[in-house]
Amino acid sequence: MALREQSYLILLALSEGPLHGYGVIKTVRELSEGRVRLGAGTLYGALDRLSGEGLIGVVKEEVVDGRHRRYYDLRGEGRTVLAEETARLTRLAATARQRLNLLPGAL
Repeated sequence: MALREQSYLILLALSEGPLHGYGVIKTVRELSEGRVRLGAGTLYGALDRLSGEGLIGVVKEEVVDGRHRRYYDLRGEGRTVLAEETARLTRLAATARQRLNLLPGAL
C-alpha cells in the first residue's frame, strides 16, 4: 500500500508514541523540515481516515483548559504499513541515486 506523503509523515510522527493533534502537526513540520504544514481540517480528515483503516487509534482523551484533546497512537498494522512504505521509498531512492549516478550521501 503506497501512502500519500502526509499520511506517511503522520504515521512516522506517531511511531515514537501517542500524540495529540497539535503534537502531530508540529512533528510533521519538523520531519519535513518545514515543507509540510498540516492545517487542522487536513489533519483531522487524515486521522479519521487512518483510524478507519485500522492504522492508528485513539488511546486517551482529556480536557485541557476547556479544550478537548485526543491522543492518537500507531497500531500494529500501522507500524507494518509504515515499515513497508519506508522500505519501498528506500528502494526508490537507491534506484534514483543509481540512475542519476549519485554517490550515497551526495544530496
